[in-house]
Amino acid sequence: MTDSAQAIEVSNLHKRFGPLEVLKGVSLTARQGDVIAIIGGSGSGKSTFLRCINMLELPSAGTITIHGETIAMKKDGHGGLAPSDRRQVQRIRSRLGMVFQSFNLWQHMTVLQNVIEVPVHVLGQPKDKAVEIAETLLRRVGLYEKRDAYPAFLSGGQQQRAAIARALAIQPLVMLFDEPTSALDPELVGEVLSVIGDLAREKRTMILVTHEMKFAREVSNHVVFLHNGIIEEQGPPEAIFGAPKSDRLRKFISSIH
Repeated sequence: MTDSAQAIEVSNLHKRFGPLEVLKGVSLTARQGDVIAIIGGSGSGKSTFLRCINMLELPSAGTITIHGETIAMKKDGHGGLAPSDRRQVQRIRSRLGMVFQSFNLWQHMTVLQNVIEVPVHVLGQPKDKAVEIAETLLRRVGLYEKRDAYPAFLSGGQQQRAAIARALAIQPLVMLFDEPTSALDPELVGEVLSVIGDLAREKRTMILVTHEMKFAREVSNHVVFLHNGIIEEQGPPEAIFGAPKSDRLRKFISSIH
């Protein structure tokens, strides 16, 4: 991993859902320009870990630091944690672009309206500036001609590319991808991976939960294998995929080939 400034530092993160402990002390550092792929089987805690980073899920223990600013937390009275300062969470969240499995576009808005919504109404960006940035981003993801279309009239791949443009519109410090191709038909996967690959080549800081192993090997500079809520193994992609140390990782890789 690179020696540049830290973008995200997660320390000893735990997450429980009632009696079920999904994350059991996960620590991870992402530096600026890192592309970190998180792999693992179903139920290993990958998506929960990503959702904790931007506080869509509240951790039960541990600390999360975004670009040097640690999210202030307090005990919530139920054995977990809650943010001490909601405005801090909103501000930090505005630095994180999140792309979900299921697109999560606003169905009553056109593609262009989806992309400018947060910059204009949350971040206070002038509308003409937001539209200019949005149209540039839509050209970049190959959707400029669809800017006035509603999500219902787009393919899954087009919807996911629109969701990526929307996440980029807030000019995030870090992009978080939660299995961005898992809801797509196989023939549409490539168009979304192509856009994410372009972002990786720009040295944009990204954390990517994915089951696309070939893609993870090609675009990431660090791979984390989560198993049963802990990091079983991590390292550069050539080591993780080419010379795995743990039996669990070897079995996982062989099971998906």
